[in-house]
Amino acid sequence: MSDWKPKRFWTNSTVVEADGGFTVELDGRRVKTPAKAGLIVPTQAMAKAIAEEWDAQEGEVDPASMPFTRSANAAIDKVRIQHAEVADMLAAYGDSDLLCYRASHPQELVNRQDEQWSPALDWAAETLGAQLKPVSGVVHEPQPREVLDVLSFQVHALGPFHLAAFHDLVSLSGSLILGFAAARNWREADEIWRISRVDELWQEEQWGADDEASEHAEIKRQSFLHAKRFFDVSG
Repeated sequence: MSDWKPKRFWTNSTVVEADGGFTVELDGRRVKTPAKAGLIVPTQAMAKAIAEEWDAQEGEVDPASMPFTRSANAAIDKVRIQHAEVADMLAAYGDSDLLCYRASHPQELVNRQDEQWSPALDWAAETLGAQLKPVSGVVHEPQPREVLDVLSFQVHALGPFHLAAFHDLVSLSGSLILGFAAARNWREADEIWRISRVDELWQEEQWGADDEASEHAEIKRQSFLHAKRFFDVSG
């Protein structure tokens, strides 16, 4: 959508029912995706969020201010078409999950990782039926194939809109388990985001925060929180 910036030409944005879900009309004209597909979404709540974004536009349309529209476009134009490939890519995070690679020192960081990451792995074992094994260090150690298969099955079971949101939950946190934890309401999304940043937050405590890094982290945090909202309104 980076080059797609028409000027506002409509007065009213309206949510209407469509075949297979809901869509948004701008003065009676249905919104389309950048690939010219119909912007038909699975829930009225999602369509309402998209309509509110269009209502908020003044002058030129600013895609950066329309996260629900962008996510819906991605679900329709990309994820729906490449569902298996996207699911495979995300499922692969399970074999090198952030939560499984632990520091060997200093002890304070070792303890903090254990306190914040081990409960998430325990939750995954109980809720997802998948017990990943933590290791010390950064050298890759494969996880049991049967465990990865269990996780992969659950990723592939997600529909295109859920999978579009799940893509960001996993890729932004670096963890398939934390992606599932956010999607399934293990804890509040903001807390899950902080759990994903144990290492970075510990480094900040030791050396102080870098303004540019902090700004970048906040952008990622907001994107993570949006992904959770998009997942929730996907039905």
